[in-house]
Amino acid sequence: MLKNYLKIAWRSLRKRPLYACINILGLFAGIAFVLLIGAYVWQEYHVNRSLKNADNQYILTSKWTDQNMGPDFVSLGPPAAILKETYPHLVANYYRWDGIRSVVVKENTKLREGIQIGDPSLLDQFGFELLQGDASTVFNEPFSLVITEEKAIKYFGKVQVVGETVAIENFSGALQDFKITGVLADLNENSISYINDAYNGFFIAKNSSQFFDRADFDNWELPIFLSYVELQPSVTPKDLEQPLRNILNDHASEGTRNNLTIVPVKLTDYYLNKNSGLVKRMLYTLGFIGLFIIGMAIINFINIAVSFSSDRMREIGIRKVLGGKKKQLVFQFLAESIILVSIATFLAVGAYPFLGGLFEQVIGKEIIPLSAFPGYFIAIPFFIALTIGLVAGVYPAFILSALQPIQSLKGKLQISSKTIFVRKLLVGFQFTLALVVLIAAFLITKQIDFFFEKDLGYQKEYLVSAATPRDWTEDGVKKMITIRNEFETLPEVSNASLSYEIPNGNNGFQLQLYRSDASSESKVVSQGMMIDENYLDTYQIPLLAGAVFEKGVPNADAVLINEQAVKSLGFESPEMAIGKQLKNVNQEEPLTVVGVIGNIHFESLHTPIKPQVYVDVKAALYYRYFTFKLRPGNMQGQLAMIKSKWQELMPNAPFKFDFFDETLATLYTNELQLRKASYSASVLAFIIVLLGVFGLVSLSIQKRIKEIGVRKVLGASKRNISQLFVKEFAVVMVFAIVFAIPLSYYIITLWLQNYVYKITIGFSAFFWGILIVAGTSLMLIFIQTLKASNNKVIDNLKTE
Repeated sequence: MLKNYLKIAWRSLRKRPLYACINILGLFAGIAFVLLIGAYVWQEYHVNRSLKNADNQYILTSKWTDQNMGPDFVSLGPPAAILKETYPHLVANYYRWDGIRSVVVKENTKLREGIQIGDPSLLDQFGFELLQGDASTVFNEPFSLVITEEKAIKYFGKVQVVGETVAIENFSGALQDFKITGVLADLNENSISYINDAYNGFFIAKNSSQFFDRADFDNWELPIFLSYVELQPSVTPKDLEQPLRNILNDHASEGTRNNLTIVPVKLTDYYLNKNSGLVKRMLYTLGFIGLFIIGMAIINFINIAVSFSSDRMREIGIRKVLGGKKKQLVFQFLAESIILVSIATFLAVGAYPFLGGLFEQVIGKEIIPLSAFPGYFIAIPFFIALTIGLVAGVYPAFILSALQPIQSLKGKLQISSKTIFVRKLLVGFQFTLALVVLIAAFLITKQIDFFFEKDLGYQKEYLVSAATPRDWTEDGVKKMITIRNEFETLPEVSNASLSYEIPNGNNGFQLQLYRSDASSESKVVSQGMMIDENYLDTYQIPLLAGAVFEKGVPNADAVLINEQAVKSLGFESPEMAIGKQLKNVNQEEPLTVVGVIGNIHFESLHTPIKPQVYVDVKAALYYRYFTFKLRPGNMQGQLAMIKSKWQELMPNAPFKFDFFDETLATLYTNELQLRKASYSASVLAFIIVLLGVFGLVSLSIQKRIKEIGVRKVLGASKRNISQLFVKEFAVVMVFAIVFAIPLSYYIITLWLQNYVYKITIGFSAFFWGILIVAGTSLMLIFIQTLKASNNKVIDNLKTE
């Protein structure tokens, strides 16, 4: 019997290719989108879950009384080690690391790489797979190096590289050979080698940290380390609260213990909840979009199935007259539904590798291939096909199987007004969703354009930054100042600057300052910036009062401050701040304000401008970047000249540059991805809406075909007939617009609350969204009804 159902269903679909293709297209779009979203959600959910003893792995995060005191994902170095030593019944293992970027040299290959300097417990604690080398000894000797499989192939063209060496440069410009003692299998995304979207492929034990002149892991005043602990079975984070408080009280300074709380966070939760739960919110958003899209596809299936049912009514009537039971007809229509959904599902699975590339551009990361899923996932496409087939087919199956034989034999489809209302309501819901998504896409684009067009306090046009080799000594700074001056002699460069910071949001240097004539209780946590005397001219930042640093002389006790610092420190005006002394809570010697500059947006527009204090790089001796202000003209030619000069002056340093538009784009990665996602969802929703309109209009035309003939006999024009149907569906659109406008306004208002600096929601986005969705839909309706009105009158009148 089942074989007969499937055979008849397949023959029926072959007879109606248009019906089959429309349904398959709509279902294919919805199912493919759901598969991609499902893969992404599964992939994100499993970050950190492949680690050894994943349920017992925790990261020690920092909760400061003032969030400007430091980021939350780093903490002090000693507590993790003391926990293991003092409370072994609570902590089974620990791992800490400090990340750097430096030049790795192998013959003619010189590249800047992410390097992780940490405890030798890395492999033992997290269980990373070692393809080559002995896990128990790879970090025993100084200048030992473990690299990933990808880095081995990149530098050597093979994986068998144990015993080979590469040279790594320290911050004084010296090179040291490191012996490769192990090769790791390429790591899945995790929170140990990936942090804040930075990837480390080189792993060095802390017994080599002195070569890089890095901070001591036992220093109690530097909260710059990433620390992880593996808890003993059945131990909870609550069990660590008092031990961590005791450790801080016994060892940390008063300022640290009064302002810092160390909070263990489970690694399987940390990734999803970091950055105020940004990843989790994205997963929820995509999940809801996926449900809406597949829901819209199912609604279309129902509408179109009933719309094209007139071709089957006489068949239904004959089968009933010959004794066919309603149950048999229901199974017949469900079989057709499942076949259609199965075709769409397996087309979606087949298209997964191709659509995955497009989806990766939207979300900004690679999607795992189908082969990477567990074996039991092979049942999911069958489950999708069966479930959606039953859900989508049950309504039309019962509607069509319930037709009376006499109505079926006449070929006349009787649909109640209540049923029509429900289906119009569903199409109205589709219109509403499509309008909301498209209006949101327009407003998101407007906000992102605002990011790049807003006055940032500096001129980003023609700015190029490049990471420098590092020699953090007095001679090293002098050498870099000389090189900077050489670059300024190039006709292509109008200004050049040496600094530790560029406006890219990465700032880990805080100063707690207060006025010399005030109490230390009034201290202001400020962002510290290390710049040279050319920084203001290069970035074209206005000097509001005072002067910049003196050229050629290290200005150890002189600082510049921004307007926000003037207000936060209580000065009445920029001029009143000049010459005043400030004290740093961690320094005896006072600092003198020599200049006040305008506010600049160092971070993204999510956050307000903070107090900023600028110190002279010649005195601080720390630097990371050259910034070049190019002259208008042939950009590629200018960069070629700068690269040539760079290789002449610094032959051992790779030249890798970034335009500031690219630097800014990294600050708004999530927003740029959201814009792509919103437009992708808009296109998909729009296609499904048009398919839904097509199905509903087809049903209405079929039901009123005789009415069209009568109207034509009585003199109605094609335009009059088209307007009749347009008016009917215009009502649905009007209601959709009435609901979509306040809903989209509410959603975007909530989203804009994440930004301190934001656009004003205007009328244009609503106008264009309504025009595109309503205009295109009405045009489709007009074309369909015009086609129906072109039929011969006699064909319309003889329908009964």
